[in-house]
Amino acid sequence: MSEQNGHAHTIVGPGVYVAILFALLAGTVLTVWASFVDLGFWNPIIALAIATTKATLVLLYFMHVKYSTKLTKLAIAGGVFLFLTLVSMTLADYISRAWGSW
Repeated sequence: MSEQNGHAHTIVGPGVYVAILFALLAGTVLTVWASFVDLGFWNPIIALAIATTKATLVLLYFMHVKYSTKLTKLAIAGGVFLFLTLVSMTLADYISRAWGSW
């Protein structure tokens, strides 16, 4: 199927959406389980890894970025790069402060 501008749409079957649904539900269960386990320093790292995996699944499949053009993927990559730059600059400022020296 193609539109008037000549771009074809990828048809994704319901099986893919069901698989992603179960993966997201498993990620939610894993997140809840990890919140009750004391892993010390690793708790926020594991929670962020699970959240990043779930966000990537949503971005790729529900927002159809996996089947989009290279320009869309470049825009997403640029947004992620900008976000990581801002977070790293914020953390660099936070770490470099002289806490408790006043």
